[in-house]
Amino acid sequence: MKYVIFIPDGSSDYPIDELDGKTPLMVAKTPNIDKLAKGGFGGFTNNVPDQYTPGSDVANMSIFGYNPADYYTGRGPLEAGSEGIPTTPKDVIFRCNTIFSETDLMDDFNAGHISTEEADELMKGLNEYFTEKYPDFKGKFYTGVSYRHLFIYSCDSVEDAEKLSSIKTMPPHDIVGEKLIDNLFGDCELAQEIQEIMFESREFLKNADVNAKREIPANMVWLWGQGVTPSLPNFEETYGITASVITGVDLLKGIGNFAGMNIVNVPGATGYFDTDYKQKGEYGIEALKETDLLLIHIEAPDEAGHAQNIEEKVKAIERIDEFIVGPIIESLEGEDFRAAILPDHPTPIDVGTHTRDDVPLIIYDPNQEGDECESFDEEGVKKGSLENRPGHFLVQRLILGDF
Repeated sequence: MKYVIFIPDGSSDYPIDELDGKTPLMVAKTPNIDKLAKGGFGGFTNNVPDQYTPGSDVANMSIFGYNPADYYTGRGPLEAGSEGIPTTPKDVIFRCNTIFSETDLMDDFNAGHISTEEADELMKGLNEYFTEKYPDFKGKFYTGVSYRHLFIYSCDSVEDAEKLSSIKTMPPHDIVGEKLIDNLFGDCELAQEIQEIMFESREFLKNADVNAKREIPANMVWLWGQGVTPSLPNFEETYGITASVITGVDLLKGIGNFAGMNIVNVPGATGYFDTDYKQKGEYGIEALKETDLLLIHIEAPDEAGHAQNIEEKVKAIERIDEFIVGPIIESLEGEDFRAAILPDHPTPIDVGTHTRDDVPLIIYDPNQEGDECESFDEEGVKKGSLENRPGHFLVQRLILGDF
């Protein structure tokens, strides 16, 4: 038996006036996904437990089969897991965004989608700047992809690491247009140290050669999503099947690494509008020849939601259908398999960030007669019969055929 979970990140939405009161999922032309919906089972699920903000970290940990309430420690540690960066229990791993702030506002949470090559120069420069100015500096910057990087801060004790991990930090994409000072971390000494690092980063970045050439300079770093390294049970030992992950986002690679999954790196998988959908589909087909379960994640709809770009969101959904869902399902014809498709969370155009609403879910098994569901969207799945269960049960539901 083969299993595949398609994750069109952030594709769920609210009705949009410009789309005559419909959502991007409702207007996108998706004949291959429609086939799954019409022959499968529809309903809703929610991947974010009540006590958590609706981030991709928590939501995708659920889809990967792990209850965040039991295993989640922070976003930064999951991204560090994708890079194999060694850490100790005293290390607190932060997500580090390169941002643009012109007038003490969060003007751009990704610095105009800075390139990885440009950002790498800035991260290396920040390490040199801080270690030269502060010989006992306890942090280090690590280059990720585009605007998504890491900062690891080494505390003096495990107790301090736990305290720093518990401080509330704000995702930069949630505070665009807001004052930075209104979204800081608090008054404790550890929080103050991290805030000082963020604001002092401006001293180096304002004179960096890279920024002199950019229309939207990366003139500050924003640290958030921190935590200590998690410990996930091995996926194969837990579920009795092997799993592979395809994604352009380090966060999901990190979850997969911690769970002992196979990470398939696809050339051209950028995590943005320009990602190579065709390559992802082709690599997905090959991965399923060697593994039982494929989790294939596409970030582009989420990026379009953050950018409040209706056209790009619809295009992304249609490309997922044409180049990923269609070819992979066709390659499985004649085999016993089950497939699921769902967003991790909504990223509504009108809101510009994640919400914690339920998301539509389709589960398809060619050997079972489906229900009354006819389409994969916020209205179509209401006709389905799937019970709304927490997202971390999805893998189990697929394996057991528990629809």
